[in-house]
Amino acid sequence: MVLGLLKSRANDTTQTTYAASQRVRPGTGNLTEPRQQPGTEPSEAELIERAKLGDAEAFQALYDKHKRRVYSLCLRMTANTAEAEDLAQEAFLQLFRKIATFRGESAFSTWLHRLSVNVVLMHLRKKSLPVVSLEETTQGTEEDSPKRDFGADDIALAGSIDRMQLQRAVDNLPPGYRTIFVLHDIEGYEHNEIAKIAGCSIGNSKSQLHKARMKLRDLLQMNRAEKAAKSRVG
Repeated sequence: MVLGLLKSRANDTTQTTYAASQRVRPGTGNLTEPRQQPGTEPSEAELIERAKLGDAEAFQALYDKHKRRVYSLCLRMTANTAEAEDLAQEAFLQLFRKIATFRGESAFSTWLHRLSVNVVLMHLRKKSLPVVSLEETTQGTEEDSPKRDFGADDIALAGSIDRMQLQRAVDNLPPGYRTIFVLHDIEGYEHNEIAKIAGCSIGNSKSQLHKARMKLRDLLQMNRAEKAAKSRVG
């Protein structure tokens, strides 16, 4: 299972930490205690505390609960299934190493989400992906527009857009645009939060988002034009 994959990638320090965790509760002989009554499921808070102590089954349960969301986030930010799989695994490796630092000051899902975003951003920086110049394409600025659900109708995009069509357009955005668009319009981060995690200014985040939306409109208009041309030929 996933824990085996993570442990195979973990270094000796991680294994030492894991072994040390078994000495935290001397005399118990079983880190999964107290045992659950038959037919009951442990709460997430209980799973987290058990995972902090090195309980493999608890960590596996946390992985099973959150793996789909983490993978989806990685896929949206990279538009590459192979990279998304690797980054999701890396995110859970980081979780395995850092879960003891979780203090419950925010929801666990929020904490894991931010950890995963940081893993993806670090990957993108290492790849030195080109960031599109703020002066490129459309000029001018625009005030923040209301947030919208992914795939929902958008007057600025002029028309009804199907979810798959929009996803393909997002995948085709330049990496710098796509990152800001995903974080703001899909994941719901505010510009001040994006500036902190992406290492840019608030103004840069706003401008990149505006350019991303304009680029999306161009891509979608091109797609509609291509469809119309094919229908006329057919």
